[in-house]
Amino acid sequence: MYYIIIRLIDMLKTKNRVYLFSTICLLLYSLHLSAQNTTDIQLANQYFQQGENEKALLLFEKLEKNNKNIPLIHQNYFQLMIMMGRFDQAEKYIDKTIKKYPSNLYYQIDKGLIYVQKNDKTAAKKYFENFISSISEDPFKVRISAQHFSKNQLLDYALETYKQSRRKMNDPFAYSIQMASLYRLLNKKEEMIEEYLNYTNQNPNNIRSIKNILQNVLREEEELELFETMMYEKVQRSPNNTIYSELLIWVNIQLKNFNSAFIQARAMDKRKKLNGIEVMEIGRISMVNKDYKIAVKIFEYIIKEYPGSPNYQISRRLVISCREAIVKSTFPVEDAEIRILINDYRHLVKEIGLNNNTIEALRSEALLYAFYLNEHDSAIAILEKIIKVSRISKSIIDQSKLDLGDIYLLIGEPWESTLLYSQVEKSSKETPIGYEAKLRNAKLSYYRGDFTLAQSHLDILKMATTREIANDAMALSLLIKDNTQLDTGDVAMKKFADIDLLIFQNKKFEAFDALEKLKNEFPEHPLVDEVLFRQANLKMEMGSFPEAISLLQNIVDKYGEDILGDDALFLIGTIYEDNLNEKEKASEVYKSFLIKYPGSNRTAEARKRFRTLRGDFL
Repeated sequence: MYYIIIRLIDMLKTKNRVYLFSTICLLLYSLHLSAQNTTDIQLANQYFQQGENEKALLLFEKLEKNNKNIPLIHQNYFQLMIMMGRFDQAEKYIDKTIKKYPSNLYYQIDKGLIYVQKNDKTAAKKYFENFISSISEDPFKVRISAQHFSKNQLLDYALETYKQSRRKMNDPFAYSIQMASLYRLLNKKEEMIEEYLNYTNQNPNNIRSIKNILQNVLREEEELELFETMMYEKVQRSPNNTIYSELLIWVNIQLKNFNSAFIQARAMDKRKKLNGIEVMEIGRISMVNKDYKIAVKIFEYIIKEYPGSPNYQISRRLVISCREAIVKSTFPVEDAEIRILINDYRHLVKEIGLNNNTIEALRSEALLYAFYLNEHDSAIAILEKIIKVSRISKSIIDQSKLDLGDIYLLIGEPWESTLLYSQVEKSSKETPIGYEAKLRNAKLSYYRGDFTLAQSHLDILKMATTREIANDAMALSLLIKDNTQLDTGDVAMKKFADIDLLIFQNKKFEAFDALEKLKNEFPEHPLVDEVLFRQANLKMEMGSFPEAISLLQNIVDKYGEDILGDDALFLIGTIYEDNLNEKEKASEVYKSFLIKYPGSNRTAEARKRFRTLRGDFL
């Protein structure tokens, strides 16, 4: 067409009318044929897509006669012949096509597909072996061919294409990422992992990307355990390969084996002189996952090894925070232990001085005074001091205002509380701390029995960017909705909200008695399992563990299919393990939990505790 147009221009220049007329006719005819072909191709594809196979086949056969149409019709035409079982016709067509386009790898592979579809495995194997051998020294052809094999679900041949090219290239690491993807599709996890390791060894700077991939492909605990076993073997065989050590740390974190992660990170920290940076991160992750004992061990390592580092001050505070969490979860909480923590915080501030790292210690001290020693004036004085400190971050000031609001609620001055919450909510809109302030205002409305106002806050918070806040909002919203629909006067729910305020105010005995009265007054109300759960937690805090277990078992037996069933059974296991030191009973409970509640969000923790008690991590 391009040639004809050029000739037309030349004719115009020479004014040769005869040639000009002939050329115009030729051009118009060519355009007509082109338009006709395009229309026929579109119509044939339309018939094919609509399942009108005979009509489509007739048009494709007509179009096939013009070799220029082959690239435009091949995919659907070839697929149609295979679908209709016209293998001889397909083979005759593909032989002609290969002869016309001998360098097109797709057509050559498609010929082998005919043998596959005919279920002639011997012919297919022989044909593809010869084909793969012919292209194995050309990496470009190898990639193109392997992709076409994959597209046609011939994954084993795609793998063989890469393997044979590897041998020819004498490069055992070639095509690692492509082969890993194929092994993943074939569900061959061990081979997949090996290829990802090959790739990482060749491209160590991409280790973060490989971690992200592994996080997506190794979803089951068994798969992570396989990876962990392989990494231990690799580390033993190649102790100086830091890639294996780093991946072993990563998988232990995924499995929440923080002590094992710490041991590996500590060794790498000393070998590579990392100044405790990665170790510190594992400490933080352990703390977030409430593995406080391991977190203490990690932060104490930082304190000892890096006294002059920026992480020293942070570790000094966090180690006390972890010990505080341990004290708070060791029931009943002893006043003497609380005073030791307060003294530790004071020494920290005295040693280091008041800065953004240590001011959190002052906050913690204030909250201990307020919620555990009932020394509210001391707590208020400390928080007001923090709020007035200059050159500290606004987030710390806002958090201290929220704490102060909590203390006013603690001592029965809710109007002061809502004033402080609203200040923070207004000054920090669309931020995590602003959402936290709104959540506390929602809870305050809930305590007052104003469920409509509480729900208006909670509906907004369900969409909060902070998952923890969104989850808390969802939980409170469901509690209100599920327990007010059947009780038109909201009498039981208002009494329950009053009791939740008593619990917040640490009036344990008064709250327990009120729950017992509520349970007797409304024995058929859907709140009963919530009442039992609150009572069990109060008994735990009082140190009455057998009574707590009895209350929780009541939930499992009568309300095991409801929302608190899995929480109750899991809590029974933790009481046996952590508070009563009855490891065998705890193990039995966790085993029962894994059978009864395999889809619970506590399943991973229950499995870890069960395996630890069984001795898997010794």
